[in-house]
Amino acid sequence: MTSSDTLRQQVLVLYLDTSALDSPVVGWARYDGTGASKPTTGDADEPPYETGVAALRDGWRLFQAAQLIPPYPGAEHETSFLKHEFFFEKLVTV
Repeated sequence: MTSSDTLRQQVLVLYLDTSALDSPVVGWARYDGTGASKPTTGDADEPPYETGVAALRDGWRLFQAAQLIPPYPGAEHETSFLKHEFFFEKLVTV
C-alpha cells in the first residue's frame, strides 16, 4: 500500500435463520464506504451468501453478532424483528 492509498470500509449485514453462522441467510443489507456502489434494500432477489460462514470464506470479517435473547413467555410465535443479525466488514483500498 502506498501513501496515497486510503482504506474504506464495506459493511455486510446478514440476518440468519438461527444464531449459528452456518444457518441460511433470510435477510441482508450492504453498505459501501468506497462510493463505488450504492446498494439499497431489496435490490436483489438472492442473498449475497447462503450462510454467514460463506461470507467468512470470501474474506468478510465478522465484527458483531446479535445478543441472544429468549422470547418472552407466550410470545414465541409473534412476528417481530429479525433476531440473528451479524455484521461483517471488508477493508478496501481506494
